[in-house]
Amino acid sequence: MRLFAAVLPPPARQDELGLVVDRLHRLPGADGLRWTSRPGWHLTLAFMGEVDEELLPELRVRLARAAHRTPSFPLRLHGAGHFGRRALWAGVAGDLDELRLLAERADAAARRAGIPMEEHRRYQAHLTLARPRREEVDLHPFLDELATFEGTRWEVGELVLVRSNLPVSGVRGEQPRYERVEGWPLAGPAGRPG
Repeated sequence: MRLFAAVLPPPARQDELGLVVDRLHRLPGADGLRWTSRPGWHLTLAFMGEVDEELLPELRVRLARAAHRTPSFPLRLHGAGHFGRRALWAGVAGDLDELRLLAERADAAARRAGIPMEEHRRYQAHLTLARPRREEVDLHPFLDELATFEGTRWEVGELVLVRSNLPVSGVRGEQPRYERVEGWPLAGPAGRPG
């Protein structure tokens, strides 16, 4: 099964972002983008790819440990960015140090459970909104519209393991479906060690 660890923004925070994304759909060039579906909006912490079923028990234990060591922390969806011409995304603000630490812990949990992970690179918190269908799509109008977006703060309180079910119907525009496998409450002591 194809898995990743994530933080899921609460529905109310997704709704705030959704109001802005609805406006983006009306901009010239919007039909040149493949938009992600709202039920799938998430902040990926560690992408694991295909994981053998026999590794799941150890992965669960290690992710639970990672969550137990991490305190809850504040985040908010904020602004936007892009990865070249590959993706348009909403940014994140708040306790990014704690978010990066949780991402590192989720990555380490997967590695220690025996999952071969990609080469480790610096974590860039983002929520993917769209991917261009064609390279010539100008992302600037979308970035301009999102630049001033300031979502309401929420307290991240859970690390979630998500299964990604890739499209199989062959229907153009079909989205991956995301299924929550399990979640663990963040339970670490408040405040970072000095």
